[in-house]
Amino acid sequence: MSKVIVPKGYQSNLGMYDTQTAIGLLKRTFEERLCLALNLKRVSAPLFVDPATGLNDDLSGVERPVRFDLKETGKDAVVVHSLAKWKRMALQQYGFSAGEGLYTDMNAIRRDEEMDNLHSVYTDQWDWEKIITRETRNIDYLKKVVQGIVGAICDTLDFLKCRYPQIDVDLCRTVTFVTSQELEDLYPDLSSKERENAFVKEHKTVFIMQIGDKLQSGKPHDNRAPDYDDWSLNGDILFWDDVLSCAMEISSMGIRVDEKSLDEQLKKANADERRTLPFHKALLSGALPLTMGGGIGQSRLSMLLLGKAHIGEVQVSLWDEETRRVCKDHGIVLL
Repeated sequence: MSKVIVPKGYQSNLGMYDTQTAIGLLKRTFEERLCLALNLKRVSAPLFVDPATGLNDDLSGVERPVRFDLKETGKDAVVVHSLAKWKRMALQQYGFSAGEGLYTDMNAIRRDEEMDNLHSVYTDQWDWEKIITRETRNIDYLKKVVQGIVGAICDTLDFLKCRYPQIDVDLCRTVTFVTSQELEDLYPDLSSKERENAFVKEHKTVFIMQIGDKLQSGKPHDNRAPDYDDWSLNGDILFWDDVLSCAMEISSMGIRVDEKSLDEQLKKANADERRTLPFHKALLSGALPLTMGGGIGQSRLSMLLLGKAHIGEVQVSLWDEETRRVCKDHGIVLL
């Protein structure tokens, strides 16, 4: 059963009709701001891929993709979890140059997701990727891009508030950067999520860096697949959400693995069998460009900027009967 938090005295600032209109305006506005900030062009993307290519994102490695057979080919296809690997190959195939990038609407089904106010089995993201050089493959450039994304988000909020003055959301444009190890050192007795909440509550807008490798405690801050982000050059963008009184992750992103970091991370993850897959062989041979990229949650961002308490208020998904009952009893309108 889904876990539902009902904020005390919660009442949406926008009715259903205005919410739908505002979501459309939000998406168009943010896409324009994001493209300007990162020099991106829109492309079309797959909903499903051939599992034999190794292109699907394995997330933390335990989630089951939705699999189905194709009548015409007699082979299986899997619905993408994200497009982290596909985008890198697309940049090469489409002839993009250093400093240029792409973005696309990514829709996925994450059947093993634990549903709550922030999580649904339906995932919608702006997936983006851009080509970088060996000289820009560093922490300073990563931080610069993070600040560009945060600026695009805050600009979008300002625009929405001009159209809908009843929106009372406030965000901080100043990004505080912290590593996952620094968080563990600050809060050694807290869980990863508790550390995030404690730190983001104080600093409001945060980029937590270096996620995936083991910390000094012997555990990672969070699990990451070994074959897309470089665990030393990645991170999550989080904002403090006043409605739910918690840290809300809006984006997971990073500089992608090169030949060296992929080799190291496959060994650490005991995933050497992936070396024979087409994507991994191309990357290990140096045939793919150096890139960085990430996913930005469309429904998450809509929740944050419109001051919503439940992700079901901004997207259509499936929920258990208890969730529907609790939301109805407290005036949370699920689409």
